[in-house]
Amino acid sequence: MAAAFVLRRLYRARLALRCPPAQLPWAPRRGHRLTPADDELYQRTRISLLQRESPHDMYIDSYNSRGFTVNGNRVLGPCALLPHSVVQWNVGSHQDITEESFSLFWMLEPRIEIVVVGTGDRTERLQSHLLRAMRQRGIAVEVQDTPNACATFNFLCHEGRVTGAALIPPPGGAALTSLAQAAE
Repeated sequence: MAAAFVLRRLYRARLALRCPPAQLPWAPRRGHRLTPADDELYQRTRISLLQRESPHDMYIDSYNSRGFTVNGNRVLGPCALLPHSVVQWNVGSHQDITEESFSLFWMLEPRIEIVVVGTGDRTERLQSHLLRAMRQRGIAVEVQDTPNACATFNFLCHEGRVTGAALIPPPGGAALTSLAQAAE
């Protein structure tokens, strides 16, 4: 008997809810009334995944004496990182860097703003006429040791700058040095 009474009340309540809101004997109380300006109710919401926002960004994952790991791909020896690609860079040391070896950075579109040069385990000076030639073409050059050059390159790419890198692996042991571990 009690169950029939409860079912009858639920059935009546269900019928009452089918009525338009103006005919309800009571109005729901809300702290905030929705208006047509509210995005969630009246407009589409767009969601973008972090991985897909910048799929072509280059990031240096790690380096060792034999080469680099860029976006999960292993690159042996000196390399030049461009906005959408990695190429082998035919230099043996900082003394082999010439205007011709830098030519690939000013021939690209979109124009590279800055080239980060990693000269091995310590910062070496580049020839002044080489730096002057790059400046005349509107490209800034930042010369650092390779570990700092990798970190600078990653930072500039994260900022959205059009950046290139010319990297020479640091000599030394074959142990892998991860940039994520170095940051910790």
